[in-house]
Amino acid sequence: MLDVVLVLIALATGGGGAGPERETLTLTPAEAPVAASSSEEAPPPVASSEETPAALPYEAEPQVATGRFLTALEIKPIMGATRANWVAVREWDGQDLIYVTHIWSWRCGLAAMKLGVNGAAPEDWPLPPCHEDTAQPNAMLESDGLPYRAFPLKSVETVTVELIYDDLTTERSTFNRQGVLMP
Repeated sequence: MLDVVLVLIALATGGGGAGPERETLTLTPAEAPVAASSSEEAPPPVASSEETPAALPYEAEPQVATGRFLTALEIKPIMGATRANWVAVREWDGQDLIYVTHIWSWRCGLAAMKLGVNGAAPEDWPLPPCHEDTAQPNAMLESDGLPYRAFPLKSVETVTVELIYDDLTTERSTFNRQGVLMP
């Protein structure tokens, strides 16, 4: 039910714009990247890099609305409206755990996800497959693995997330620990 409310809010607001903490890039195959930045605030992000990425090793997928949230066309407004939920940090059992559960829940419209900790360049974090042959293609199955990674306790200060949508646009945000720390 919450997902339905979030979708309605995202659609009603047009998915919002971007913020100083958010960078949107549009790439076309075999062309140099072209950056387009806009200005909407998102509470926990602290900064966004303005570096130009290298050409992506992906092909853009057709953007046809399926009603099943399988394309960038369908999930971009949701991801924009829920940016503050992209990642979470939890102190557990003597470790910092970085969760990407929210991103995994909308992965069917993504080509890739990258994550960097404490200013390190974002590295690929493989996404589980989209289960298009099921009634719930975005469902997380046991075979998909766990949506978190462990780090030494209190070592995570910032988390940079880069999402590459299946239409080859890219969004990137950096979140500070306090903004995404779970109580």
